[in-house]
Amino acid sequence: MRVKICGITNLKDALHAVECGADALGFVFYPKSPRYITPAAAKRIIDKLPPFVERVGLFVDEGIETIDTVCRYSDISRAQIHFEVDEESLDAISLQTLPVVRAKSADDLKQFKNRYRLIDAHSEAYGGAGVRLNLAWFEGMDCSKMILAGGLTPENVREAKALGFYGVDVSSGVESIKGKKDPKKVKQFIANAKSL
Repeated sequence: MRVKICGITNLKDALHAVECGADALGFVFYPKSPRYITPAAAKRIIDKLPPFVERVGLFVDEGIETIDTVCRYSDISRAQIHFEVDEESLDAISLQTLPVVRAKSADDLKQFKNRYRLIDAHSEAYGGAGVRLNLAWFEGMDCSKMILAGGLTPENVREAKALGFYGVDVSSGVESIKGKKDPKKVKQFIANAKSL
């Protein structure tokens, strides 16, 4: 199972996550978030990353041109779209996208069913709220293109493994304070997610 560590704000946290086996790092380009990072600061971190690490930029209520510009400048490899958007708009963005489904019910899981997508619990905040989804919603579904987010921790990530998700995404569940990762939690989360 692939692991994304989201809400990266500094090089130390980024390199430690990669060293522990993270497949992707998330950078939050949403000024109202406590994990917000400027495109310039994200670029400074990304420039020092080893090869083959996915760099995901999280966007809320931004236009296509802004998303494209920030991603090009920062060397983001995929745009995570954390707001209501249609298939046409996703296709208009110049790089690969990851739409976010903020699920209120099991029916919401059918959105973007032919795309890789991130499934998060609906909350007023955009990510990092620590709200868990009801895993019973996913039973009997094809979860192979879904990335599970919302309320995951090193202690509960194993519960998601049996459902066959493509990956998991964590932010607040591995933090010491908002915007700063706890090295032990990051290491344990990744180990538990990737263990057989």
